[in-house]
Amino acid sequence: MKRLFVIVVWLGVALLGAGAFAKIAFDRGEPLNATWFVAAAVCCYLVAYRLYSAFVAAKVLALDDTRATPSERHDDGRDFVPTNKWVLFGHHFAAIAGPGPLVGPTLAAQFGYLPGTLWLIAGAAFAGCVQDFVILFCSIRRDGKSLGQMAREEVSERGGFIAQLAVLAIMTILLAVIGLVVVNALKSSPWATFTLAMTIPIALLLGLYLRFVRPGRVLEASVMGVALVLFVVVAGQWVADSPSWSRLFTLSGVALAFAIIAYGFAASALPVWLLLAPRDYLSAFIKAGAIFSLAAGILIVRPQVLMPPLTRFIDGTGPVFAGKIFPFCFITIACGAISGFHSLISSGTTPKMILRESHARFIGYGAMLLESFVGVMAMVAACAMPPGVYFAINSPPSIVGNAGDTAAATISNWGYPLQAQTMTDLAHKVGEITLWNRAGGAPSLAVGMAQIFSSTIGGERLLSIWYHFAIMFEALFILTVLDAGTRVGRFMVQDLGGRVWRPFGRTGWMPGVLLSSAIIVALWGYFLYQGVVDPLGGINSLWPLFGISNQLLAAVALVVATTILMKMGRIRWIWVTLLPTAWLVTITMTASYQKIFDANPRIGFLAYAKALTAQIAAGKIPAEKIAETQRLVFNQRLDAAVTGVLAFMILVLIVEALAHWYSILSRRKEPVLHESPYIATRWAADYSGTAHGDD
Repeated sequence: MKRLFVIVVWLGVALLGAGAFAKIAFDRGEPLNATWFVAAAVCCYLVAYRLYSAFVAAKVLALDDTRATPSERHDDGRDFVPTNKWVLFGHHFAAIAGPGPLVGPTLAAQFGYLPGTLWLIAGAAFAGCVQDFVILFCSIRRDGKSLGQMAREEVSERGGFIAQLAVLAIMTILLAVIGLVVVNALKSSPWATFTLAMTIPIALLLGLYLRFVRPGRVLEASVMGVALVLFVVVAGQWVADSPSWSRLFTLSGVALAFAIIAYGFAASALPVWLLLAPRDYLSAFIKAGAIFSLAAGILIVRPQVLMPPLTRFIDGTGPVFAGKIFPFCFITIACGAISGFHSLISSGTTPKMILRESHARFIGYGAMLLESFVGVMAMVAACAMPPGVYFAINSPPSIVGNAGDTAAATISNWGYPLQAQTMTDLAHKVGEITLWNRAGGAPSLAVGMAQIFSSTIGGERLLSIWYHFAIMFEALFILTVLDAGTRVGRFMVQDLGGRVWRPFGRTGWMPGVLLSSAIIVALWGYFLYQGVVDPLGGINSLWPLFGISNQLLAAVALVVATTILMKMGRIRWIWVTLLPTAWLVTITMTASYQKIFDANPRIGFLAYAKALTAQIAAGKIPAEKIAETQRLVFNQRLDAAVTGVLAFMILVLIVEALAHWYSILSRRKEPVLHESPYIATRWAADYSGTAHGDD
């Protein structure tokens, strides 16, 4: 009877999810209620976790809780630390959750709500969660080794070196795009700039407080830090209303770019306890609070989704970014469905802290489901605003014209009615000077979140407070990845440099720390500056480059995972990783080819460079703009070269893997697994890590 009841309950969940999906996919009448999106996502996640992840855990990986994990075998209290699975789940989610699930769905909303929502849910269940779960398992079985180390051991020495170079190149693009999103959110906004800037001295204060004043008093520091952060959100309005202070914090895009570059260098070079750790700790509170508040707000307010299921821009003429729905929808929504960056975390700190192999299912598969849910909520927030407002915020002036009546007329001609006064009134309500041409996704998402929050608490009179809280939330969310990513990038630079000159590789040698920090910051800072001065807003060129590189990294992770499964004798089940690998390679190689060679200047890097060169030759560029235009030409050619090099490196890795797979399947070569030897766990079955203070 109990079994029958469980079957009925799960059948009900599946039918509810299918019904909600059908409503989203086929309803063409009145605007949809956002509750359908929440129901579809939650039901699909529950079924995917209950059935598909259990299948992967039992049949594909055969998780073994009798085997000692790296945290038990190498417990050193520093890197290898046995950690309660709930605590580790929070750490893992905080580490993987960057700008992708917030910005990607918001940008992809230009295609309509349907394709992005389908990819967010299905892509996560069958690709993103599988990658995170399998790579975490593989790293656990290899003493917490990194993705590059596993590629070198399991595929080939050459493949591992290529993977390491690809990871550094991809990290550079990732950090540049993260910085660009923050710049576009903060420029010409003294309120937002002040609020975010003040989180830095607050973090320094917390670091000094916990280090010297009240060591170990985490609760005291947490209360003080959160209270100060909420205070500066409100104080930002006073700054914005003050002519002198407002002028001080109203910065151009270029000035903000250099400020973020300086912050990245400081976060990489300063001791971790002084800035990075307390700031990211503060961010965790804001992240969790804002995410769950947004989910609750959607359920309470039940906003209508005003964006159509498919827009006219599926043909590739989109104003936010150019390119057809295939492949650009799938590389724009990078982190919400599958993210190669996650494989660096799943083969980084997490496998060194996990207690049991069975916990990998909850942490690896489950945390990615939660990130996908963040992406669905971001899609709802973006699509709940009038489409005309959405396109006014996200379209660059080179596409819609100068702000005001001209831009409003252009957007209205697309079929999305908009009055210039609407944008003026909205900017006034949220406390901004203007909301026109704020490409990057963050400002439009903040408007959507603020409208949902204000409908729950405070009404329009608190709209400006909620908007700037949302901007701060997004910026904190994103900068958490930027500062930690810069530090990880510094370790990569030192590791590579240490092969040439051994002292450079010592992480405790200050000259090496400063030089490697300067190198990684200069690398991503250059691409950030390029995006800031780009007349198309930067997002048009850099976000597709970010999406391509991030998905290429996911392809690397899945190639390594497929190789390991093949060596384990799981030939019957390798479709679990092989199918998403084939899909990712298809979309990334298609996108790479189009971004390099497409004849449309808004899509192809080389075509855009050629068009600019022709304008210079024809005398259409003013004399004072020639140097800037020539720099844009160089940057477009550089973007094409970067895309080509990344795609080539991944193709070489795939060829290496295919040769390896053939030798295994043809039995020409005996497969050799590089797993750590089996050691039986000495921990009791109910061990929870409390002996290590993890409760």
